[in-house]
Amino acid sequence: MTAAKSRKSTKPKKPVASAPVEPVRLNPHHSFRITRRRDYKRPLHLPGYWKFTGYVAKTLWQYRNTFLLLGLVYAILTAVLIGITSQSAYAQLTDALRGSSGDIFGGWQQFGQALILFAGTIGSSFSAQTSSGGAETLYGVMIGLMIWLATVWLLRNFLAGQKVKLRDGLYSAGAPLFATYVLALVLLVQLIPLAVAMLGYSAASSTGLLNQGVEAMLFWFAAGLLVILSLYWVTRTLFAMIIITLPGMYPFVAFSRSRDIVLGRRIRLLLRAVWLLFTVLIGWIVILLPIILIDVIVSGWWKWFENVPLIPVAVLLLGAITAIWSAGYIYLLYRKVVDNNDR
Repeated sequence: MTAAKSRKSTKPKKPVASAPVEPVRLNPHHSFRITRRRDYKRPLHLPGYWKFTGYVAKTLWQYRNTFLLLGLVYAILTAVLIGITSQSAYAQLTDALRGSSGDIFGGWQQFGQALILFAGTIGSSFSAQTSSGGAETLYGVMIGLMIWLATVWLLRNFLAGQKVKLRDGLYSAGAPLFATYVLALVLLVQLIPLAVAMLGYSAASSTGLLNQGVEAMLFWFAAGLLVILSLYWVTRTLFAMIIITLPGMYPFVAFSRSRDIVLGRRIRLLLRAVWLLFTVLIGWIVILLPIILIDVIVSGWWKWFENVPLIPVAVLLLGAITAIWSAGYIYLLYRKVVDNNDR
């Protein structure tokens, strides 16, 4: 009898369910119901725009040898698989400007030519990417995603105190490539409103709609809403493309988890993404515009210099720097937001 009681007393008890360590944040927004500010307001303590930009630049410069080699790999792969823009297009545009811009710019003729060539260079780069064949476009997407993954992988290991090489990043960062490609497709779908706005601008400028008063104002209002909608969606997907690099992560799980990061903070993070575009534009102006001005001046002195592909090579290298800078900026912003959640 006592033995039976002792066996009964030693029987393990059922574990008591405990509350989760971090409660899951439910979406406070509901259809046809006003959301109270207390339900969606979340603190987000981030450095200022210029201070955070300096932090990103300092971090990337600290490991400059590795990232310079990564940019060189990007440039070589792009030149081999896709090619660089022909110098003849810039030479033809330069010849046309020399024949017509003297009366337009007066004493600022060379600087005016450089400005027009700068706008034409950026426009031709985008048009070349969109009008290229399917194979070249696929190569461009794959190279861009590999540079994105390699940059995130290298930064994660560098900030963790690990001593890694570029070879390790190129060989090890490609594991979530297909999952990242799925998120890239989601990103393309989210950019459809932006594409519609660009097509609308092309049609409106060709038909003279932008020269009219009320119609032009309505067009810019609608185009602005479409651009804001795309940026609103893309903000969440960019963080999902960082979360997907975690081991064992699935694309739509990462997309779901990114909602918790941007919930109640989307506008502030959207402004950071717009600031990223601003820094990229400033960087291109500061670096590319003097190169174009030098090309215009030197080509006027020596005719043979027009055949030197100075501007296409500069655009290729700037594309590599832009890819690494953008990936590093988004990843370090993600780290700051996650650290803010852990406080």
